Amino acid sequence: MRNHTLLSEFILLGIPQTEGLESLLFVVFSLIYLFTLLGNLLILIAIISSSTLHTPMYFFLGLLPIFDMLFPSVTCPKMLCYLSGQSRAIPYEGCAAQLFFYHFLGSTEGCLYSVMAYDRFVAICHPLRYMLIMKPGVCMALVLVAWVVGGLHATILTSFTFKVTYCGPNRVKYFFCDIPAILPLACTDSSLAQTVGSTNVGFLALMLWFTVCVSYARIAIAILRIRSAESRRKAFSTCSAHLTAILCAYGPVIIIYLQPTPNPLLGAVVQILNNIVSPMLNSLIYSLRNKEVKRSLKKVFHNVVLIVCE
Repeated sequence: MRNHTLLSEFILLGIPQTEGLESLLFVVFSLIYLFTLLGNLLILIAIISSSTLHTPMYFFLGLLPIFDMLFPSVTCPKMLCYLSGQSRAIPYEGCAAQLFFYHFLGSTEGCLYSVMAYDRFVAICHPLRYMLIMKPGVCMALVLVAWVVGGLHATILTSFTFKVTYCGPNRVKYFFCDIPAILPLACTDSSLAQTVGSTNVGFLALMLWFTVCVSYARIAIAILRIRSAESRRKAFSTCSAHLTAILCAYGPVIIIYLQPTPNPLLGAVVQILNNIVSPMLNSLIYSLRNKEVKRSLKKVFHNVVLIVCE
């Protein structure tokens, strides 16, 4: 990549129209980021420490806190650095790495949502064959496919974005390196990269959303056929948290990458919700709406209190 550019670094200008609010934003985003890391770490510990949660459903659920800790860590630490008054410069290679891992982790988590939807479909529509279908080897294979798809997706986007020449302006009018913010700085024609980026992101998002819709359409039909009101409520409760997290994940993608005329301020607000707030909310969604996770969390807190008291 380096052979195609005369720039050695980019300058991140930050969130549009927030000049003078750096100190306030630093405090707010620091607290949110800290809460995100601690909340997801507690959920991960709760799932690992409880033997009753060692099932395919909680295997996939246990991967989400990992993504929700890594995903905001791609952009948040650098943003907190320049909000605290440190340098806004980011090396060319660092900018490329930021873009790659942002799309890699984001698309892999999107694939994981589709895998979780399939897992819920099998559990509700084929309960007697659930453990036979969702064997450990199958679960690992599905996760591996999600990682491969995410890696290929991010590699394509990063390659096309940094294949064009950057030789002039280096001031990125955004708070991290992303395709809509980087490509306008190119010195050569970037229309191909823009087309590939929009097409790739749009196609993957629509395909994953389609698989989720198919799974949940089958699930809805199966739930309506359940005679017991309590069983229907339990099945719906199991799926509602997952659907809420999916809406939080796919909404920003549609707004940011598929809008015909991007709005910098709107894009920044949506990205902040997607990068920082959604990973924090996921920990609340899955912990407060899942009785098994709440029970395991209480045990973790109890053990921590005993250790502290001793």
